[in-house]
Amino acid sequence: MRYTEPKDRSAELLRVTLGHMGRHAAAFNPVTFTLWYEYAAGINPPLHAAIEQLLRDQVNLGDELVAQLYEAHVVPTDAAAVQKVGGELQKVMRGIAASAAHTGERAGLFGAQLDDLSLALRSNDVATLTPQLDEARAGTAEMRHSADALQQQVSAGQNEIARLRTDLDRARGEALIDPLTGILNRKGFDQRIAALLQEAPAGSDAHCLVLLDIDHFKKVNDAHGHVMGDRVLQGIGEILRQSVAGSPHAVARYGGEEFAIVLAHSRVADAQRLAEQVRQRAKAMKIRNRNTQEVLFTVTLSGGVTALCAGDDAQTLVARADAALYESKHGGRDRVSCA
Repeated sequence: MRYTEPKDRSAELLRVTLGHMGRHAAAFNPVTFTLWYEYAAGINPPLHAAIEQLLRDQVNLGDELVAQLYEAHVVPTDAAAVQKVGGELQKVMRGIAASAAHTGERAGLFGAQLDDLSLALRSNDVATLTPQLDEARAGTAEMRHSADALQQQVSAGQNEIARLRTDLDRARGEALIDPLTGILNRKGFDQRIAALLQEAPAGSDAHCLVLLDIDHFKKVNDAHGHVMGDRVLQGIGEILRQSVAGSPHAVARYGGEEFAIVLAHSRVADAQRLAEQVRQRAKAMKIRNRNTQEVLFTVTLSGGVTALCAGDDAQTLVARADAALYESKHGGRDRVSCA
């Protein structure tokens, strides 16, 4: 599910979204609302970055620009890829069909030639037999050529279809990756949780979820700019990726400055230990000025850990981890809590 904000949070986002819509020229329609809602919620980093740049340039967003942003950043990447691959596949099939039709036409002509040759043989008409044999010989060569061409077309079509399937698989995979951090995006997270809910935990283990949030991230953007903020997000993404390397666990950018770790067949103690390792590694990360190497600031994370319980769905599992996360926030930040 793309939008999982609770009612109170979504009410605040509604107010902010309508404010943005009122300040710009685009019509009040679902496309415009979706664009500004995802921008306000911070769940679509590429869209957020694009709109931020436009706002810095003092561009008023009209219908055409909103439609372009929606097409580029909201429409699922894999849907566009499916459409592209579908068009190319149709071209392949049209080529095979045309080659098959040509071969069928040649087969019909060749059949007529064989009929004429048969009649000449039965009538023992020597005068017509020689040209009929020549035509049959030529027809055989043309038929062989057409059959070879069809075989080559089919073979080339099979190779092209295999390539298109690979391109589609790659596009689908890329559609699940956050381009800034290189880990799963919200869509990839949702799919991983959905798959996990279909799989029963093994033995005494459980499926666990960790949510992590960068403390005071807005201050980083305000004080050092969004480029520096992106560096922090990339650094956390790299820490998460390294922390689960070689394991079946998955890491994702849940939205904005919030991250998630999905642990299959694990114990809460293991999930808490991993969350602590990530927290400590993040705190040890020094953000430096690239010119002077001066340490500008350090990063802390607050985390929430929970395990899948009987009757849980994705929403209740995330809500419980989120509650544990906010317990860490209210307890002073830079800590991990369990629920």
